[in-house]
Order: sequence, then structure tokens, then C-alpha cells
Amino acid sequence: MLEAGQHTGEENVKTVPRTNQLALCAVTACLIAASTAADAQAASTGSGQAASTGPSTELRTGSGQDYPTKPVRLVVASTPGGGTDISARLIAPKLSEQLGRQFVVENRPGATTTIGVDFVVRSAPDGHTLLMGVSSLAINPHILKNVPYDALKDLAPISQVLVAPNVMVAHPSLPVRTVKDLIAFARARPGELNFAAGGAGSNQHLAIELFLSMTGTRIVHVPYKGQGMALLDTVAGQVSLMMANVISALPHVRNARLRALGVTGAKRATVAPEIPTLAEAGVPGYEVLQWYGVLAPAATPREIIARLHAAVLHAVQDAHIRGRIVADGGEPVGNAPEEFSAILHADFKKWGDVIRRAGIKIDQR
Repeated sequence: MLEAGQHTGEENVKTVPRTNQLALCAVTACLIAASTAADAQAASTGSGQAASTGPSTELRTGSGQDYPTKPVRLVVASTPGGGTDISARLIAPKLSEQLGRQFVVENRPGATTTIGVDFVVRSAPDGHTLLMGVSSLAINPHILKNVPYDALKDLAPISQVLVAPNVMVAHPSLPVRTVKDLIAFARARPGELNFAAGGAGSNQHLAIELFLSMTGTRIVHVPYKGQGMALLDTVAGQVSLMMANVISALPHVRNARLRALGVTGAKRATVAPEIPTLAEAGVPGYEVLQWYGVLAPAATPREIIARLHAAVLHAVQDAHIRGRIVADGGEPVGNAPEEFSAILHADFKKWGDVIRRAGIKIDQR
């Protein structure tokens, strides 16, 4: 669920242990099959009504009670099987149950997610076309040319579904055991260490660049086409360190093939509470999270936004969904539209500053 590839955060799949790959494939196949079967049923009846349960009484009262009037498209701007796609398919059945119409997950990949995002931006602002967005919404406008939308003005945040930290890991041959050790070691050897990251502008790449900026250190970026190869080479000792997805890195950490220095969230990861945060380990104020959330076209009525937020919150509070999110290394959220908007604006500024300082550019030829 929580994979992040190149700067889109989606287009490359990490290399994980074979058992984890099989489990992920099985879960993804089940979710896609369930979504496809439900879509077929909606099409055959012509009503788009959710098959199992009607809308809750609470969500049928108040303003906007007639919404939705037809099936709702939940657009994923990347290919099936990535973190955004799996997150969308995880909550879609619960949204269907709550609002009484089928929520159909629709993949529209291409142009580093801009095709899918632009499709939602240009859709009618009636709540029937939504975006399952990812944190690259705050990154891509700074590294891509001619992005056809304004992420801050053209989208209305509804709620974050989940956030996921990364973990800074080092090869055991690097003579550091803590973040403070790493900072001292890197300062004494500017430009001698290197770090791996799957693609310029990825969440993991920028997380390291922010670390370097905040600590006054210089470590050389070794770019990879995907996080999977970056992780393999870090385990092999070809590079010194990297930011990795928690779930992908944990087996290597627990088998002593990698050393975990800290997680990037403001609090310790539920799935690995023994690993300190980077903030508590020596970089006060440091926080980087990969997030997934639901957004609508900007002019969507506030009453519809409110009903969608209530439905997303209900989904995130479901015990099964919360369990899945935590097991995959994330943390459930379900925050208010205003809170989500503030995070999007803050991330947009933060990553713009980091990208400018680091001189990161993407060759789109």
C-alpha cells in the first residue's frame, strides 16, 4: 500500500521479500476483482447502487442529501498495484456503503501523474469525480515543466486517508550507530558518503535532501530508476545509506543487513516502535511523511465536501481498514478538509524550498 517509486511516488515497485510480494499481489488481485465485480453489477442494474448496504442515516440528513446521484469515479493517477491504487481500493467499498452509490476506482496514469490529476481538475465539480492524491502533488509542480493545473487552487482537499513515514537506513559497514554519529561523520568527510534514491524528486530523495539542509552535511546522491534497486544496493553495501519504506526495510533491519537510524515521522511508527524518530535522534523539527488523500475539483459545493469527509472518516475508523493501514507501515488519519489543505500548502512551500536549494531538475525529454 505504501510504496513510493520515482518522483511520482508510484511508478516503480520496490523489491521486497518473495513472501511479501506474493501477499501484496494476492491482496491487490482481490481488491481489483472485487472492484471489477461491483462495477459490473452497477452497470447491469443501471443504478450504481451499492449492493450490500444502503447509506447511513447520518449521511442522508442535512444539506446535500441528494448526493451522490450516480456512481462516483475515484481517479488514481498511476498504474494499478501501487500505493495510491491500493489505498483507493481499500476505502472505496466503505464509501459505497456509506453513500449508497458505487465508488469506482479508475486508473489514469501517465506524464508523472499529471494526466490523471488534470482529468479530475477539469471534471464537473459535482462530487462525482474525485482524486486519490499522493504527496507528489506538492512536489511535481516544482520539478516538472508545464504542469497544467495549480495544485493549491484547482483542488479541494477532503481528507487524508493515511500517512506513512520512511526510515533512514545505513549499511552496517558505515561506522555510525546513531543519527548524531552520522552527522559528525559526514561533516568530517564532506562529499565522501553517498545515498541511494529511486528517482530525482521522489519522496525519499527529498527526505534526504531536507536532512542534509537541516544538518549542514554534504552526501552525494546516487539516483536509481526505482526504490527496489536502491534498497538492494544499500543492502549490498554499494551505497552508504538511503531513506526506505518502513515495511520494505524492516526485514533487512531485523536481520542486521541494514542499521535503522530513525523514522521520518513526528512520532515513532506503530509497526516499529523501537526505532526513534529523526527529530528525537538529533534533528529537531524534522518530519517527512508520504500521504494519500481524497480531493475534489475546487468548485465542488461545501455540502458535498462535508458529506464526503464524513464518509472518508467513517472508512478510516473501520477496524479492518485501520488494521490494514498499520500492518503496511502507515498511520490512519481522516483529518478535516481545512487541516488537509494546510498540510498541502505547507508541503508545497517546504518542497519548493528544498528543490531550489538542491538544484533538482527533471529531464523530461
